[in-house]
Amino acid sequence: MPATPTDIIRALSTIVEPAREKDIITLNMVRDLKVTDDRVSMTLMVKDPTAPFSDEVEGLVTKAINDRYEDVAVDINVDHEMIGLGMSAQGGAKQSIDTGATNLIAVASGKGGVGKSTVAANLAVALAKEGYDVGLVDADIYGPSVPTMFGVEDAKPRVNEQRKIVPVEKYGVKLLSMGFLVELDKAVIWRGPMVSNAVRQFLGDAEWGELDYLVLDLPPGTGDIQLTLVQSVALTGAVVVSTPQKVALADARKGVAMFDNVQVPVLGIVENMSAFIPPDMPDRKYFLFGEGGARRLADELGVRLLGEIPIEQLVREAGDVGTPAVESHPDSASAAAFTEMAREVVMQVALRNAGLPVTQSVEILYK
Repeated sequence: MPATPTDIIRALSTIVEPAREKDIITLNMVRDLKVTDDRVSMTLMVKDPTAPFSDEVEGLVTKAINDRYEDVAVDINVDHEMIGLGMSAQGGAKQSIDTGATNLIAVASGKGGVGKSTVAANLAVALAKEGYDVGLVDADIYGPSVPTMFGVEDAKPRVNEQRKIVPVEKYGVKLLSMGFLVELDKAVIWRGPMVSNAVRQFLGDAEWGELDYLVLDLPPGTGDIQLTLVQSVALTGAVVVSTPQKVALADARKGVAMFDNVQVPVLGIVENMSAFIPPDMPDRKYFLFGEGGARRLADELGVRLLGEIPIEQLVREAGDVGTPAVESHPDSASAAAFTEMAREVVMQVALRNAGLPVTQSVEILYK
């Protein structure tokens, strides 16, 4: 069988850079990947051209590919990052705000009530359980839910000596949310500019460290916070959450269109509440909101269906008690679906980073 970009990504993910102890795909070292039937070409971006690994990586990549596809020619250009010279770690124009994260993933929905925050929370925990360094920003300023979902309602982030906010950490995920800063029974009554400033502070004035993934749980819709994000940071991609019924899919379509309009790649669509699985009949499925709606929409829009998450009572209970389902019920159908979704997100991020130019933060002009 001919090689595919997915096959090449999997082969290269076995190559680990010793200094950072992560594989070259996670480190976003592979750029300009092109795969044909008989040839693979790419650029390898090394951080330190004087390190021994920089001399070895070309041979390691060639071997990893030819071990699977011995008749494929491999063309490699080795380059190095221009950190500090106007270039970012992702190889494009420097971001307005540097979070320190290799990948920034926006989790969005066209409408409320589709379980977007549940998906974002379980995605973050699933990524952490896969061994990645992960942060989660609860950017839903008016309706923050991350403190409840992680069981840290009483947590208060501290400020370090550099005047940076230190995120709360739970289940291997670093967390920031407006819910940490206001009392549970108080409403946040802010105009748009104040909300935008709060989001920028969460991103730029926090001590996130070096993260593989920073997941951004956005409010529903296409408003101020979404525009603030695309102006402030270079998003790697977006995950759009929907439920299967027509009214939700119509709004999901608008969410995909919004990211297309600001040139942020859509990694794919997640269908939440895909089918009801009775606790006493785990082999039965009831499609309460319709069957296959998100799959049809993904096919129509030419994006990936990242996962179909069933309806299980345990997911709701897990969120209420502050332990996401992938942590509290790892053997459940929902946890398996969330984990598979997270792995699909990782693959789509790898394909996006290797094959597309870095996303630029955008300038939005108002007339």
